Amino acid sequence: MKCCFQLPLVASRRCAVQSIAGAVALALSTVFLQACSPDKPQFKSVDLTGADYASGFSLSDQNGQTRTLKDFAGKIVVVFFGFTQCPDVCPTTMTELAQVKKLLGPDGEKLQAVFITVDPERDTAELLKAYMGNFDSSFIALRPTLAELPELAKDFKVFYKKAEGKTPGSYSMDHSAGSYIFDAKGRIRLYTRYGSGTENLVSDIRLLLKNS
Repeated sequence: MKCCFQLPLVASRRCAVQSIAGAVALALSTVFLQACSPDKPQFKSVDLTGADYASGFSLSDQNGQTRTLKDFAGKIVVVFFGFTQCPDVCPTTMTELAQVKKLLGPDGEKLQAVFITVDPERDTAELLKAYMGNFDSSFIALRPTLAELPELAKDFKVFYKKAEGKTPGSYSMDHSAGSYIFDAKGRIRLYTRYGSGTENLVSDIRLLLKNS
């Protein structure tokens, strides 16, 4: 049997997805590389079962309510870091998650998408609420403070950085483009690369629901 592990592609975005420092991939590889076993679920995404990072969050959502993983017990939680002015990767990811929810049929109610902004300076609660409304009313947007964001990003091994815009004072954000997936018991289980496709994600979520 061939081993099914892969290294995740951690990407940054400025109108196109680019690879970030190889050192990040090297640091992640010690956890991400796992030998295949016939009795383990064969996920399409990178299996992070047992990882000691991406431990969770306690952040204010678009309605001003503090949210933690415990709020979504019994659901599969997909966490994505982005920002509302992102022109491509972020809206594409959120659109795909909305499609995944529909493709899951009745199990779609057991999927919780969580968007965490890496641009809290511009992404107000009101803006995040409107942004989530473009995709699915059940999706949650979280807004860390500028003080909370660095530690949160470190725990999730997420890259983000301001990128100067074309006009004085304007900027965009480069950031990691993958998503983290937690099982129904709030345990980190998978990392899915940007562009992996809705069918693969639906398959993995069904496996998690079956094996959680």
